[in-house]
Amino acid sequence: MDDTGWLRLACELAALCPPSRTAFSVGAVIVGADGREIARGHSREGDPRDHAEEAALAKASGDLSGATVYSSLEPCGKRASRPRTCAELIVASGARRAVFAWREPSLFVEGTGAEVLAAAGVEPVELPELADLAREPNAHLL
Repeated sequence: MDDTGWLRLACELAALCPPSRTAFSVGAVIVGADGREIARGHSREGDPRDHAEEAALAKASGDLSGATVYSSLEPCGKRASRPRTCAELIVASGARRAVFAWREPSLFVEGTGAEVLAAAGVEPVELPELADLAREPNAHLL
């Protein structure tokens, strides 16, 4: 699959999230440098505070050097519920790219994940043609 296919899958995973009035529904997929899926996750998967990227990264084992993280929403750069943001977790994982469909609106926090990633040497890639798909499970918040 290409970036669009993997990101479409991440957007579809967001529909699995239990609805929330205080957090976005997000899906994430981690793909290795070899093009194979390593892990996937979605917001509130195991805990009401889980973010999608965090859930997927928790399932990934081994070195993620060269991996790409696909997320329906820009990985968070600020966070109130846990000490580390998703952008920080992605940087620490060794992933080299983060591909997302929708820039985080400033509904809960200011979206700064792309800037955090870029400053740390992880390439942020936005595919806005899938933003409508990423917004669908969040319509109740908008």
